[in-house]
Amino acid sequence: MASAVLNPINSTLIAVALVPIGQAFGARPEQTAWLITSLYLATAVGQPVIGLFVDRFGARRVLLVGALIVMLAGIGGLLAFSLDWLIAVRAVLGVGTCAGFPAAMAVLRKRADAAGQGVPSRVLSVLAMSSQTVMVIGPTLGGVLIALFGWPAIFAVNIPLGAASLLLALFWVPRDDPAALTRERIDYAGIALFAVTLLAVLLFVMEPALDDLYLLGVAAVLGAGFTWFELRARRPFIDLRMLAGNGPLVRTYLRQALAFLVVYSIMFGYVQWLETARGLSEEDAGLLLLPMSAVAVVASAASAKPSGLRARLITNSLALLAGSALLTFVSSNTWLVALVAMAAVFGLGQGLTSVTNQTALYGQAPADQMGTASGLFRTAQYLGAIVSSTLIALCFGERTTSTGLHHLAWALLGVGAILFVLTVTDRVLKRDHVRQQPLEAGK
Repeated sequence: MASAVLNPINSTLIAVALVPIGQAFGARPEQTAWLITSLYLATAVGQPVIGLFVDRFGARRVLLVGALIVMLAGIGGLLAFSLDWLIAVRAVLGVGTCAGFPAAMAVLRKRADAAGQGVPSRVLSVLAMSSQTVMVIGPTLGGVLIALFGWPAIFAVNIPLGAASLLLALFWVPRDDPAALTRERIDYAGIALFAVTLLAVLLFVMEPALDDLYLLGVAAVLGAGFTWFELRARRPFIDLRMLAGNGPLVRTYLRQALAFLVVYSIMFGYVQWLETARGLSEEDAGLLLLPMSAVAVVASAASAKPSGLRARLITNSLALLAGSALLTFVSSNTWLVALVAMAAVFGLGQGLTSVTNQTALYGQAPADQMGTASGLFRTAQYLGAIVSSTLIALCFGERTTSTGLHHLAWALLGVGAILFVLTVTDRVLKRDHVRQQPLEAGK
């Protein structure tokens, strides 16, 4: 559980540090944005890979290695040779924090199956609550750390966090049973093709331009090669046949990506607006997001039961739509109480997003591929995050203004509308089969 929150907290701690880091290195906003993007790139590619290692080598081993990488990244961030160095450190940090979520889901699934339980909804809710809480308190914690110790503390905090995860994995996670682990060969060629294909797509998405259209052609060729290779592999890295026959799981990935596109646009775009156009300090901007944390925790706790999943997913999409609509009325003179209320609306959407989609994932993914499927779930989440950084850059341009914030709000309204339609038209959700057993593939 502790390792699973390393990625969310590092995703959001950086939100309030972009401005002071940019000032320290004389960097423009589009340059400091790579501090966000590098972690998401590494995470988007690394999550399913680390998930595969969890399935093959065991959760405990992967957790221990991941914790060590996080600690090393924390030390590297203190050196701060240059902005490029910090961007590289964030990428390494992304790889290290990949271990937590797929390992937690794999351990949870094995224990529940061994005990003959259905969906362990309360534990899934706690897992989601932990991630949601640290995501939203990240900016607040980051503001406090910067106020006390300066922006390098954003990196240094990973040293004790990584050490705590290491100790907890050593003493609390059971040793991996060699008999339960497969000895089959790892599909390294599939991993490499997946990584370079996704990288080509993401590089174009981050800075779309006519001169870079060739990247989409490269991605198409590589993607075709990846598909051809995986369909012929005896033990593929990603089971494309399983995904093709499991429409509910694919739709869960898509819902997660769209919802977090909205959430991360608020976490980073809105915070930047608070610090620049509104003129708040890093600490005050983080504190203003605390209502998101409180509402997100309550919403996650209220979603503990697996029944009524469709209703909660619809509520989630409506909350994100409502928050985006309210954002179109925000200006530098908006009353603070109104800003707090708007943050609470987004908190409702954020709190429902992970626990509901996570519950659906648990019931839809095959037990022997839970690590890889959970990794792809997080990849979908961070694809949304990467697109959000591009969207923020396109809407704000060279300066963070209220006009740019309104452009962002209208774009998020469109995303929210797509999410709403995707949810209400999902016939499998109407049947609510994820209550006690996996959804039937291909439905």
